[in-house]
Amino acid sequence: MRTLWIGGLAAVAGAAAGVVGSAAASEVTDKATIEKVVHDYLLAHPEILTEAMGKLQERQAAASIQAERAAIETPFAGAWAGSAKPRVTLVMFSDYSCIYCHKSAPDIERLLAETPDLKVVWREIPVLGPQSVVAARAALEAAREGKYLAFHRALFASARPDDATIAAAATKVGLDPAKLSARGKGDDVTKEIGDNLHLAAKIGVDGTPAFVIGDQMLSGAVGYDALRKAIDKARAAG
Repeated sequence: MRTLWIGGLAAVAGAAAGVVGSAAASEVTDKATIEKVVHDYLLAHPEILTEAMGKLQERQAAASIQAERAAIETPFAGAWAGSAKPRVTLVMFSDYSCIYCHKSAPDIERLLAETPDLKVVWREIPVLGPQSVVAARAALEAAREGKYLAFHRALFASARPDDATIAAAATKVGLDPAKLSARGKGDDVTKEIGDNLHLAAKIGVDGTPAFVIGDQMLSGAVGYDALRKAIDKARAAG
């Protein structure tokens, strides 16, 4: 955080000095004068510190996402929906015990229905307790059996996951609950969950839900409008 703060101050100082230099270059002749002008400018306009910090964090997030793009956007088995040849990919880091993930589910469904060139990839990061882990394992096994989306929808339509709701969701989509549970303990599923948690930490995901769209990261249940705006921005960026 200290590094971000110092970086933000440096960015603001540079911008302010540039403004002053272009407007009154003849009057700014030494370091002390520049420092005083920047100091006074920041005191008069403290809101630009927040703006500068936000821009710096956006740039750092974009750089992290770009470095890990293949890992972020490549789904586990069938843990995705939408276009197989998308112009835009939305990645959702999710936990079945997360109430805000539940609230975001209808927004994702709407975006999928409205956006033919959109691909949605789900990354399971079960951070809210043992039942989250059980649910994530079951979902990933459902993905391997080609029924991820149906299982995902059924489980999100229920209350917080427990043995009963997970079994009910499995039965609803035509999967055997006992087999789903047993196979979900496999090494590949364990590796996927570990990789997802590691990837989330690398790109700065600090909770669920989190969304990666293009070079943008959105944290929390940001709502349909914010997700739509991010999709449109990613599409325009090519």
